[in-house]
Amino acid sequence: MFARPLSHTLGVLRYQRLFTTASRQAFLEPLQEHAGVTCLSLNRPETKNAISLKLLEELHGCLDHVAYDNSVRVLIIRSTTLGSFCSGADLAERRTMTPLQVHKFLDDLRNALGKLENLPVPTIAAIDGPALGGGLELSLACDLRVAGPSVKAFGLTETRLGIIPGAGGTQRITRLLGLSKAKDLIYTARLLNAPQALEYGLVDYVAEEGFTAFDRSLQLAKEISVNAPLALRAAKQAISRAPELSLESGLDFERATYEPLLKTRDRDEALAAFKEKRKPVFKGE
Repeated sequence: MFARPLSHTLGVLRYQRLFTTASRQAFLEPLQEHAGVTCLSLNRPETKNAISLKLLEELHGCLDHVAYDNSVRVLIIRSTTLGSFCSGADLAERRTMTPLQVHKFLDDLRNALGKLENLPVPTIAAIDGPALGGGLELSLACDLRVAGPSVKAFGLTETRLGIIPGAGGTQRITRLLGLSKAKDLIYTARLLNAPQALEYGLVDYVAEEGFTAFDRSLQLAKEISVNAPLALRAAKQAISRAPELSLESGLDFERATYEPLLKTRDRDEALAAFKEKRKPVFKGE
């Protein structure tokens, strides 16, 4: 069994909320029980974490912090409320915006998802509720996506609203799934459930029944975070560049990111641990 039980997740959530304020719509929560794993928690339960101006501003701040915090080895994006992830843009707030404000919001959202995609550390979206429109686009900017078994609504539904995905959805989903599947999902505005999303390749894991996406994401984060932090960062950089480079250029870039790792203390620790038949203790040095 890979995931932690639902009761454990609820306990973690209750414990962490003691150290947060209800007024924050997005905030960081380092998990004290799991060194190196930090959650970026979305906290607008009344709207299923619809992206408001305030949530977007706080999301930017969280991402800026993670980009320079070497203690973060894996970032999990999740909801503070079970049964939620992100329902997309806050349409009620959108109706009150001027055209200029709408343009700025779209630019700010695009920039935030760009920051998320380009974070140096591995990122996981723990999707325990609907991921619609901008919410699905948020998950697409993560390295890996994990769905709860009962989630019934994954979709880019913008064509039903007279628009198209505007925060990278047309581009990231095409790179992930290919042209035909991307066109199918966007043209039809179809909603997928968790098993269908896994079959499509839209998510990488579905938690087992009785467990949450956060449970499975935490297990996955633990599997990742025990590895050398500098190696993880280098691996992400090399893999992320692969689609835009020719094979030979990609191999050159891979070598360029590989070479500096040979001189790190973590590399020496890995070799010493192998010789001594023990687990290595990496420090990101």
